[in-house]
Amino acid sequence: MWRALRRLLWRRPVSLNTRSHALCAQRFFTSPGSAAPLSPPSSPAVRLRTYQEECIQSVLSYLRKGHKRLGISLATGSGKTIIFTQLIDRVEPSQNGANRTLILAHRRELVEQAARHCTIAYPEKSIEIEMGNLHASGSADITVASVRSLTSGDRISKFDPTRYKLVLVDEAHHIVASGYMDTLRHFGLVGSAEMAHTPALVGVSATMSRLDGIRLSDAIDHIVYHKDYIDMIQENWLSNVIFTTVQSNADLSHVRKGSGGDFQTGALSEAMNNEETNEITVRAWLSRAADRKSTLVFCVDLAHLTALTAVFRAHNVDARFITGETPKHIRGERLEAFKNQQYPVLLNCGVFTEGTDIPNIDCILLARPTRSRNLLVQMIGRGMRLYPGKVNCHIIDMVASLDVGIVSTPTLFGLSPDELVKEADAKELQSLQERRELEALREQKVQEDATADPPHGLASKSQRRLTFTDYDSVYDLIDDTSGDRHIRGISALSWVVVGENRYILSGQNGEYLTIQKSPACGSSPELIEVWYTQKIAEEAHQPGKSPFMRPRLVAKSETLSDAVHAADTLATRRFAWQFVQHAQAWRKKPASEGQLMFLNKYRDTDDQLTADQISKGKAGDMITKLKFGAKGWFGRLESARKKKGRLQGRVQETRSLPEIFRVKVGPLH
Repeated sequence: MWRALRRLLWRRPVSLNTRSHALCAQRFFTSPGSAAPLSPPSSPAVRLRTYQEECIQSVLSYLRKGHKRLGISLATGSGKTIIFTQLIDRVEPSQNGANRTLILAHRRELVEQAARHCTIAYPEKSIEIEMGNLHASGSADITVASVRSLTSGDRISKFDPTRYKLVLVDEAHHIVASGYMDTLRHFGLVGSAEMAHTPALVGVSATMSRLDGIRLSDAIDHIVYHKDYIDMIQENWLSNVIFTTVQSNADLSHVRKGSGGDFQTGALSEAMNNEETNEITVRAWLSRAADRKSTLVFCVDLAHLTALTAVFRAHNVDARFITGETPKHIRGERLEAFKNQQYPVLLNCGVFTEGTDIPNIDCILLARPTRSRNLLVQMIGRGMRLYPGKVNCHIIDMVASLDVGIVSTPTLFGLSPDELVKEADAKELQSLQERRELEALREQKVQEDATADPPHGLASKSQRRLTFTDYDSVYDLIDDTSGDRHIRGISALSWVVVGENRYILSGQNGEYLTIQKSPACGSSPELIEVWYTQKIAEEAHQPGKSPFMRPRLVAKSETLSDAVHAADTLATRRFAWQFVQHAQAWRKKPASEGQLMFLNKYRDTDDQLTADQISKGKAGDMITKLKFGAKGWFGRLESARKKKGRLQGRVQETRSLPEIFRVKVGPLH
């Protein structure tokens, strides 16, 4: 019955100003046409996790010291809504007796989620919503507001700042957007030298960082608590994750960055939304995750979502989608069925990146590459909540978007204030009826495409071998994002990076292959070249001269992946497979005495490597680097691996992420 009542929760724009339990119940739980109010469902007192209580105590400690603008950094799935809901009664009324609370969010789902939590936690309080056609009175104990609605016209004027003790902001990495700043300015939390009588501000986010030049410190002074997803997994508060990257053959080299730093959506859709890439995406899921019960797929745009849904259905997979234009009742039915594991695949584009509570998700398919680390973390975080019977969440990443999201310097997360306004204006040009008609046409096209014959030539393309790179834990992923990961995600052979755009594969007798970029010549583009350096036969070798023949150019290509494919083909003919394949068991054994002697010649006497610190494979790679001119890399490659213990070393590397993405408890600058 509670589920049915929840669906009725937002159907009526009602605004009440009363502390009466009966009237408050009527405000939220009266179905249309009902005369008698229904009581909200009773629930046991919330039992906070240890870190949740620690977080609340840290906030209260800072408030007692007189600090007003505070931030909390917690991983997705940590129960941020529970924490700030519980804060409401813990924060004391201000000196002038102000005791009201305002909760701010930027999306309908977040507003509704916060209101539900508050209704259950505080049945005796009056709770109102300011969003769209729902108009609050401004005098309720707790008001949950959409920032866009609150700052529309003069709607904010009914909220008297002197009556509020607390302003809570969900997904606070958006807090420096114009709507939030206008709201904070109204409450005296921005642009005011005197804050003695202003409400306290607490912002909560899983990604407390930005790269758009707008400082979070314009709105938040202190990060008072931090717990990231690594800590949460270690302490078993979040599900473990396993990763698979898939080479989809999509060419992103011509996809430009948008003004926010991420890929331009239109250009990215053109690169990703094609018959071959969509087929590979679905085949990758069928190969690695067909047994998963609840897969959430992130698409580029509506056109990509439509086409990819059709390919899933063409493979007899019950796949459904939800967009921002899906009618509310259909959206609710599809989401509820997905939560009940009634179908295995749900596709979306931009709907479920924030504020999504679907703990049964056990697979995330990233069909939408991104340059934003924060967006990537948000998408992956959808699958990290605990759920009965769930062992882990499988992250399948197409086009290795983890490379640009985590390894490379990430760019912007979230849109700038100007872009938020521009996007809102564009949506306002379409009427609600037009959106519903477009959604119906989208569903019709999915059905037509799913039953159509495959395009000519696609069947043969779809038989191409997929290239996977698997990671057994989040630590394996982080460890593999340095050094040689990129080329080993393309090739099964032990290629070693020895310089910028230069790779070496050594054979058992000293012969080697080189992949390197050739300089552009005139109007000709840069090409990737493959060179083969062959050893002179012993009987033909002249003393005092090089034992190798002159390097021979064997292949040219416009892409690294094609060059690697050509080089690998030659290598499998010329070199012993067991010597050059990087998954061979011998590579995991301790380094030999000869390898250690060679490497230790370049190390200080008090920093000598031992066999228990390095494997044969790794030692061989380092020797190759040294022999082929990468001596300058040696110290840096080893500096992160001095501590013994595989897990400890990888956690340490995690802590060494670029400073801009590290969240520290303390003042924001």
